[in-house]
Amino acid sequence: MTARAPRRIAAGPAMRAALSKDEAAHKFDHGHALVLSGGSGRTGAARLAARGALRIGAGLVTLGVPGSAQMEVATQVTAIMLRRCDDAAALSGLLEDPRLNALCLGPGLGLDRARDLVPAALADPARSVVLDADALSGLADAPEVLFDALHGKCVLTPHGGEFARLFGAPGDDRLAAVRRAAARSGAVVLLKGAETVIAAPDGTAAISAATGEAAAPWLATAGAGDVLAGIITGLLARGIAPLEAAGYGAWLQAEAARQVGPGLIAEDLPEALPRVLKRLGC
Repeated sequence: MTARAPRRIAAGPAMRAALSKDEAAHKFDHGHALVLSGGSGRTGAARLAARGALRIGAGLVTLGVPGSAQMEVATQVTAIMLRRCDDAAALSGLLEDPRLNALCLGPGLGLDRARDLVPAALADPARSVVLDADALSGLADAPEVLFDALHGKCVLTPHGGEFARLFGAPGDDRLAAVRRAAARSGAVVLLKGAETVIAAPDGTAAISAATGEAAAPWLATAGAGDVLAGIITGLLARGIAPLEAAGYGAWLQAEAARQVGPGLIAEDLPEALPRVLKRLGC
């Protein structure tokens, strides 16, 4: 059977409807995202992700932080909440709260911490999980162990190097490579790039292009991928399906970058999202 052509992500009624909020809703109607942080001196990436999740409309966002980094994080966040999370047992305890419906692991997490926390994060197939950065690299030496633990509510967001470590080099046909990766892992896979390619395990695919008139070259900056992971996590917390959350997230990140323009740094991306949402009519 010939695979269907990938959908091109663009602004439209479906995106606007998914991102709009009902005037009668309250914060718990929009989910509660938990972003896991690394230790002292390594919390910035997770804080960027958490900010992205909050700005895209998750009702609540909490950072799960080891004790060594609690004071560091507490001085940097206000609307984002803070809970201590030292290890897998502590994470399992936090996840006894069913309102925590979307997790983000990877940005600044550290490889050893990733190996400890990822299995606990994946234990409940009803909970959405975004795996990025260290959460992918930390388990790249045993990819089949990771793939066996993944489920249909997971999104993997590798850059080219992380993708190669898990699945092999994508080669010239990135779309085919991402489709194979999604089928092999059983999760939605998003391969970052000027043309970001997203695929689900059934072969359904989408492309978010930031090329030509839609180019956003300023995204080539440290921390941009961490914000993207957070945006996708926030969309998952809001109940948007994994493939759509990944595709919308990539488009929103690039549109935020276009709003800011030259001189962009990662901290600018979450702060540009309100303008993007307003232009969409959300």
